[in-house]
Amino acid sequence: MAFFKGQETYSIDNKGRVNIPSKMRKSVSPDANDTFVVTRGADNCVWAYPLDEWKKYEDKFESLNQYDEKNRYFLRMLLMWAEEVTLDAQQRISIPKKLLEYAKIDAKVTIIGMGDKIEFWEPKHYDKYINATDESYEAVAQKVMGTIL
Repeated sequence: MAFFKGQETYSIDNKGRVNIPSKMRKSVSPDANDTFVVTRGADNCVWAYPLDEWKKYEDKFESLNQYDEKNRYFLRMLLMWAEEVTLDAQQRISIPKKLLEYAKIDAKVTIIGMGDKIEFWEPKHYDKYINATDESYEAVAQKVMGTIL
């Protein structure tokens, strides 16, 4: 199982290509075949799942009741944005233009390891998101980790 962590800010070229940081590439399983599924993420970022991790979600998506309105909406919103992309010889992926526009990513991109996926953010938007909470990191950590430890 992939487990991505860390943060980098890289340039993105005018074709939407961006390098995957080497420390994150090391977490990609050979079962992914150098392929990612990129899609719309939460909070105006782009998510990239290695193909083998994405397939685990596909199994879960199939079990959703599509007669339920919220399930249909969620699946439509997630899947209509989803595209498979493959690492090129320079270890870059191409993020589709519609996703770059959605996330307002232009010349620079902040890349965040987020467990089973990688997130791509417009750097100023990411900084604003990180600094927007009224609670301290310690208070949030206590609430989140206190429920699982």
